[in-house]
Amino acid sequence: MLIDIALDAVGTDKAPESEIRGAILACRALPVRVHLIGPEAELRDLLDEHLENEDLPIVIHHASERIGMEEKAAHAVRTKRDSSMRVGLKLVHEGNAAGFVTAGNTGAAMATAKMVLGALPGVDRPALATPMPSSTGNPCVLLDVGANVDCKAHNLAQFAVMGEIYARTVLKIDSPRVGLLSIGEEETKGNDLTHEAFPLLKALPIHFIGNVEGRDIFSGQADVIVCDGFVGNVALKTSEGVGRFVRDVLRQSLTRTVTAQVGALLSRRAFNEFRHRLDYREYGGAHLLGVRGVCIIGHGSSNDRAIFNGIRVAYESAKAGTIQRIEAEFSSLPKRNGHAAVTDASAASASADTTANPDATIQ
Repeated sequence: MLIDIALDAVGTDKAPESEIRGAILACRALPVRVHLIGPEAELRDLLDEHLENEDLPIVIHHASERIGMEEKAAHAVRTKRDSSMRVGLKLVHEGNAAGFVTAGNTGAAMATAKMVLGALPGVDRPALATPMPSSTGNPCVLLDVGANVDCKAHNLAQFAVMGEIYARTVLKIDSPRVGLLSIGEEETKGNDLTHEAFPLLKALPIHFIGNVEGRDIFSGQADVIVCDGFVGNVALKTSEGVGRFVRDVLRQSLTRTVTAQVGALLSRRAFNEFRHRLDYREYGGAHLLGVRGVCIIGHGSSNDRAIFNGIRVAYESAKAGTIQRIEAEFSSLPKRNGHAAVTDASAASASADTTANPDATIQ
């Protein structure tokens, strides 16, 4: 049976070309039916041009509005009721799609997902989780990478539970090692937030390995690394910049030093493998964990390959039942004062404060 995935067809910088090409790649390689969301006439003409009579499970849903990258998320979500994001997420909410993929405005995507899908019981704030490359060849899940610029300790504990379940269900890691991002491995190192979060993570029924440092994101020491959204977004953007820097320097060095044709070919193959391992487009975007549905948010610069991988991640998450397992495992956590042990009873009001404001998130 095909799994239905809704795709925001006007999210990327080069929309809808990248989205249509990515949808075609996905339908050729995966058991999915892709629902393209956007201006129907434009999508229909471009899709027919690319398909050339090929019969693929791609359908179009009309949405008359698009939320631009430069728009204030909160205002756009309130005023654009027929946006591609809202129409696509409504398909998930109504059970007509198993997941939603967008490479559009990050803040708007998060705000719309929280409004249309709602938060899972026991989750005070959703978190953006993204796989990061490591020297072992297995990705490490880093969360939060931008959904919440300010957090409390119990938020980090919830992120740890969600990230651990994601690593088990999507990445197929039997017993994920969970670390708390800090400035030293010792329990006494860090700031007030990490000091308060450490005992909460230690008490959870997960394989908590203690504090880890920034370099451990890539060392393979941990399978899941937890932090607040401000730190996580800085780490993510720094990593992307370093990756591009190393790639460019390596390319320049190879061009200057390799002269023999055979040597150039071998070096080019090694370079391509290196570039592939660092390429964010191969990881499919960030998973918004904690809402009642699969929601994948990618880069605005995503090409067709990145869109394909976003659809792949949504398909894998839906097939694994990641959202259902997060909800089930949160409900089974020990209760304290009628709430899950990782939930602050006072956080209900905090979920609407400025730190949860989509315009306060880092794009």
